[in-house]
Amino acid sequence: MAYKLLLVEDDAQIREIITDYFTQKSGETFDIDSASTGMEGQEKSMEKEYDVVLLDIMLPEVNGLTICRELRKNSDVPIVFITAKNSESDKLLGYQLGCDDYISKPFSLAELYAKITALIRRTKGTVRNDMMIAGRIKLNPHLYTVLINEEEVILAPKEFTILKILMENCGRIVSRESLLIRIWGYDYEGNDRVVDNHIKKLRKSLGKASGQLKTVIKRGYKLEG
Repeated sequence: MAYKLLLVEDDAQIREIITDYFTQKSGETFDIDSASTGMEGQEKSMEKEYDVVLLDIMLPEVNGLTICRELRKNSDVPIVFITAKNSESDKLLGYQLGCDDYISKPFSLAELYAKITALIRRTKGTVRNDMMIAGRIKLNPHLYTVLINEEEVILAPKEFTILKILMENCGRIVSRESLLIRIWGYDYEGNDRVVDNHIKKLRKSLGKASGQLKTVIKRGYKLEG
């Protein structure tokens, strides 16, 4: 069985090196598609189902963070960033947007291959539960339903997305900036207080579970389980 891998990288030499190494190392285990621009990578990621996606962050047309954010709206495909951006804040933002792993340039091809094969084994060997649970709250990301104490509540699309992100990071602080980027995008030019306004609406909708949604002053928000 061949695993489908999408490699989105604007450096032709890096694309060739990774493709050649994975092909030689695995034989026919990997079926690799590649894209040289963010737009091409985003289109391919939406058109075809992959077992893993390798994303550079700094890409022409559309950056890797945006591709990751869009993919996570409809897919749980494993995503690994390969990038020269290696500060702690960059890595935390990548994880908050939904990536599974992060490898910094320059990197070892052997390490990259090991990370990818381990990630595929882990995801293919695990049955993912559709229902996300935190305390009184249950959320189904595929059916777009939310239950509070087993009673369904209706959330507006952006409140649902905020809750989903907070549940994915349950117990961890999610910054206002990362929510703004992940939901409204880098090119959003409005007031950043829009996040606070949606959090206020979300709290109201959560009713008896509203106490689980905490504001961490000057840092962001956290959902407690």
